[in-house]
Amino acid sequence: MSILGPRKGLEAAAPPGGGLKKTLGWPHLIALGVGAIVGTGIYTLTGVGAERAGPAVILAFLIAGAVCACAALAYAELATMIPAAGSAYTFTYAAIGETFAWIVGWALIIEYSLVCSTVAVGWSGYLVGWLQSAGLDLPTALLAGPHAGGILNLPAVLVALAVMGLLIAGTRESATLNIVLVAIKLIALTIFVIYALPAFKAENLTPFMPYGFGSHTVNGTSKGVMAAAAIVFFAFYGFDTVATSAEEAKNPTRDLKIGIVGSMIACTTIYMVIALAAVGAMPYLQLANSPEPLALVLRSVGQVTAARAIALAAIVALPSVILVFMYGQSRVFLAMARDGLLPQGLAKLSDKGAPVRITLLSGLVSAAIAGFFPIDELAELANAGTLVAFIAVAVCMMVLRRTAPDAKRLFRCPAPTLVGTLAIIGCLYLFASLPATTQGRFVIATMIGLAIYLAYGRRYSRLRAG
Repeated sequence: MSILGPRKGLEAAAPPGGGLKKTLGWPHLIALGVGAIVGTGIYTLTGVGAERAGPAVILAFLIAGAVCACAALAYAELATMIPAAGSAYTFTYAAIGETFAWIVGWALIIEYSLVCSTVAVGWSGYLVGWLQSAGLDLPTALLAGPHAGGILNLPAVLVALAVMGLLIAGTRESATLNIVLVAIKLIALTIFVIYALPAFKAENLTPFMPYGFGSHTVNGTSKGVMAAAAIVFFAFYGFDTVATSAEEAKNPTRDLKIGIVGSMIACTTIYMVIALAAVGAMPYLQLANSPEPLALVLRSVGQVTAARAIALAAIVALPSVILVFMYGQSRVFLAMARDGLLPQGLAKLSDKGAPVRITLLSGLVSAAIAGFFPIDELAELANAGTLVAFIAVAVCMMVLRRTAPDAKRLFRCPAPTLVGTLAIIGCLYLFASLPATTQGRFVIATMIGLAIYLAYGRRYSRLRAG
């Protein structure tokens, strides 16, 4: 057997008969994408991006959005071709083989765990800022990790554990609740623009690109537009909700292209406007690394009530993001455990249908990480895992075009070789733009994952056994 390991047959992941009703047109898909994408990243990472690129963080959002659009088109083809649990892990298992599927699955586990931690830390920043603006000061030791002079970011730990408890109980985010939370996020961002733009000062955009375009290190910190793009890339997570909607699209070939590209254009435009309003209203050096950048801008221009509203919106809406990603991580875990690459006992479900053991493990790990590490380091490492998964998706899409040209595809990526190549090059460039320490940590984490695979997964793989 080759080093790539066995491959799953495409028929193993074929969808059951019947199918969902085709009720979604491209306007629905754009709205779905905007609702899923706009969220944590723009609320929490605008300040980090500004610290790395200055006013050119606006350009960083544009670059990250373009790369994600290419990856999303490749993802859409595979998601409609192999509509099974496991996302990029399952695609890689079918297209390339078990060994690389494990690497991609491990990268997804890293991604989802750290996204939960990142959002928890971002939520904590807004909660603490909101409480302090209301005159309530809490002990610093319990509000930040050791990097910021504290002992433990207790709010971040508690919100991660609370979401874990909801998932263990079998609670899932309802469609109605999701609509309400999406509306809260978008209304809050609209309020921000309304109050921040009148305070715009052109001099705050000069110099526009103080650290240049390429990523480089200045006093131990990554600087440049690409360094910012490599972290604000986090803000575009969520486009897969559009990619997985093909079965319900009235005209998948047309509507998915419009839905994916349209939602990316809409979200990129929203992000650029938010960034422009933020760095235009406040010098980027003051905005840099704020745990609650949007609320900080509004307070700086005297809009205290609006700042509290923005913070409250984040406090209410952001935990839902943790819920979605912790839920998603459990599904990747399930797929790998069912394949025998992880202990199958982890896939055991409770009487209510919840994967309690996996969720408990995921929640405890995410909470522990959120308690001790800063948001930028968490987002960077999460992005590293995501970039590897996106590269795998683009490669798999092009491989299956050659090895399975006649397989049924509800959606076909336009110009697959060009789009796939652009996605790979873009993701590689963003990965190379991450700090060397982040790259090193990701390599170490990947080596740990490979050791687990060689010691356990390869031995108990159901495909190898059967």
